[in-house]
Amino acid sequence: MSAFSEKKIEEAVLALLYACSVQERGARWSWKTYDWNVTQSLFEQGFIDDPRGNRKSVLLSAEGEKIGKSLAEKLFGDTKP
Repeated sequence: MSAFSEKKIEEAVLALLYACSVQERGARWSWKTYDWNVTQSLFEQGFIDDPRGNRKSVLLSAEGEKIGKSLAEKLFGDTKP
């Protein structure tokens, strides 16, 4: 059983898709990946490796893993007994 609520994760992803979207030609569009400015900022803070390039993934630093885990537990923790 996952330690995280799938519903909370889905809601967070939907919120991120909306937050990084644009209104164009009568419809709202969002890229499937995270906003470049956000990943660049996380890189500059030392939480992930350089997001530039052809890879579709990034490596979390030790600090990024620590803070990311804490945030995931706070935001998505399954509060069921």
